[in-house]
Amino acid sequence: MRKFVLAALGGTILGSIVTTQIAGPLVAQEAAKNVSVYEQLDLFGDIFERIRAQYVEPVDEKKLIEAAINGMLTSLDPHSSYMPPEQAAEMREQTKGEFGGLGIEVTQEEGFIKVVSPMEGTPADEAGMQTGDFITHVNGESLLGLTMNASLDLMRGPVGSEVVLTVVREGVEKPFDVKIVRDTIKMTAVRVRTEGNTVILRISTFNEQTFPNLADGLKKAVAELGGIDKVNGFVVDLRNNPGGLLTQAIKVSDAFLSKGEIVSTRGREPSDGERFNAESMVPGDLAEGKPVVVLINGGSASASEIVAGALQDHHRAVVIGTKSFGKGSVQTVMPLRGEGAMRLTTARYYTPSGRSIQALGVSPDIVVHQPKIDPNAEPAEEDSRPPRTEADLRGSLDNDSLTEDERKKILEEQAAADEASKLRDEDYQLAYAIDILRGLSVLAPKD
Repeated sequence: MRKFVLAALGGTILGSIVTTQIAGPLVAQEAAKNVSVYEQLDLFGDIFERIRAQYVEPVDEKKLIEAAINGMLTSLDPHSSYMPPEQAAEMREQTKGEFGGLGIEVTQEEGFIKVVSPMEGTPADEAGMQTGDFITHVNGESLLGLTMNASLDLMRGPVGSEVVLTVVREGVEKPFDVKIVRDTIKMTAVRVRTEGNTVILRISTFNEQTFPNLADGLKKAVAELGGIDKVNGFVVDLRNNPGGLLTQAIKVSDAFLSKGEIVSTRGREPSDGERFNAESMVPGDLAEGKPVVVLINGGSASASEIVAGALQDHHRAVVIGTKSFGKGSVQTVMPLRGEGAMRLTTARYYTPSGRSIQALGVSPDIVVHQPKIDPNAEPAEEDSRPPRTEADLRGSLDNDSLTEDERKKILEEQAAADEASKLRDEDYQLAYAIDILRGLSVLAPKD
């Protein structure tokens, strides 16, 4: 019995020694880490005081502190930043769908501003700005070395004023200037139209109006075609859509899904993760099971990629176009004292299959490039004469197997096909998507 007690006591003492040996260094390391942080903060304060007292010219202390805060945030990733009060107010206006500016979504890359996408129908779009353009100068002033906020400040100005952007574009030998007149940007989140029996849903941004616009426009377009039975499918056009509100991306995805996960987010802590499922916001499938094609390109980012990834993973849509931008992170806007705000990357998002698209993008099921138009190319001469057919030959036999009504119907279908083919010259990717839906309708079983 005594041996048992001693053995037990020895085990207890040994356990205490081991715990002390492990915990002691950990506590010391944490204390040293805290001391190091405080030393760095003291260093920051020392540098701030020296700049304020000894810089060659008087400095604006508020701007100096804001620049330090912004430098700290932008060192994390391209999407984290500090927004002073006026910029925070502008951001809140953008989510409502109306603001002043040029109409381009940008990021920072290689020291310059890179265009993610021009917003449809805005001054930047009408001036010919393109996804992938690098903006190197604003009104002749170089952006090299400036922060994102400082670069954006140079581009901002009163509505009606002109700004000159110097642009470097892939495939163009020399930089060139683009003149843009600033205007009030009124974003129409969703434009709906029909091409034949296909409903085109052009989503240009994800703001507070996106889902209401889509649901209302889809309903009206279906009614104009004579009901869902007359519709051969839907094209969801997300090209050059830079993203926006996560909640709206979830609602748009939910509009075409009856069940299943849409997107999940994972933050620093496992408890911070969230999952969003279909039917949480929109009951049923607004397209009632009709085929869906999603169009994407290099300007499709963030919320656009959530929609494309969700519909692709659930095999609810065929994704056509070129690889998307690859922004797979979530930013949380946090209000700060003084009416400013901080945009901080707080999570990554994942498609239903569990894939992250960060820096990879969504790969289309069918790669279709938009042909590049050379503005310097000579227009091709077209032969205005219609091609000769059997019916044009003198003395050709009549078709005796058709009634007049059947013959008329065939001619109408031929005319509709010819009209649809003209779209290929204007928008090859969209025409390809419509052709896919037309082909699927041909193969669909008839009642």
